[in-house]
Amino acid sequence: MQTSEQQSSLRPRIGIPVRLSSSESADPRVGEANELFDFIVELVRDAGAEPVLLDASFTDEAGPLAAELRSLNGVLLPGGGDLDPRLYGEEATEACCDVNPDQDRLDLAVARGSLDAGLPTLGICRGHQLLNVVYGGTLIQDMHPSLVEHSGLTPAEGELSAWAWHDVELSPDSKVAGLYGSRTSVRIASGHHQAVARVGDGLVVTAVADDGTVEALEDPQRWVASVQWHPEASQLPDEERLAPFKAFVEVCRALRPVG
Repeated sequence: MQTSEQQSSLRPRIGIPVRLSSSESADPRVGEANELFDFIVELVRDAGAEPVLLDASFTDEAGPLAAELRSLNGVLLPGGGDLDPRLYGEEATEACCDVNPDQDRLDLAVARGSLDAGLPTLGICRGHQLLNVVYGGTLIQDMHPSLVEHSGLTPAEGELSAWAWHDVELSPDSKVAGLYGSRTSVRIASGHHQAVARVGDGLVVTAVADDGTVEALEDPQRWVASVQWHPEASQLPDEERLAPFKAFVEVCRALRPVG
């Protein structure tokens, strides 16, 4: 039998579905999303876990994915392109970016499989929107301008700037607040043009921007949470970037003991 010290030295295995769109795309947002994916993998490793990359072969929830999920301690759903609006009962508008059916199949299989397996699950940006859709919610396909800047785009040129920065208030005692050391306010790096519309059944909102945008969700019945922002943004101080990933790794270690 392993001692508690031996168990704490083992690295939880965190599953992360890979990004399938090429960084060579003419849309600069694709390359940005792929770079952020690499940041997430690095941060998960630096936080004390072993990132397990799930590729397009893991799309059969009853086959290899189910077997792989049984070996994991948690799942992280990263950012990326837009979900196909048909997944939430709408037709796509011209505003949709990088809709990739293979990516949707992979991410949906991983998200649903993770929930079925009872794994701690954290969604970031697209992952936040994905979880809302999995729970039966809908999305705003293209946000209207508001007093809060969200997209990180230069409107006149349609080019990426670093980020849009703003503060959000976190619900006390929420799972997301726990990722930030129980803070009730955090300054976030925002880069999205879509957002949660109707909240999925069973989810509760735990952070909202000043313009009403849903910034964080969680399932009160299990450890499932998501944020619309990018805690992995390289412009954040190193310690602040790493903190929520370390906290999530500890959640996985506690709820799905290693070894």
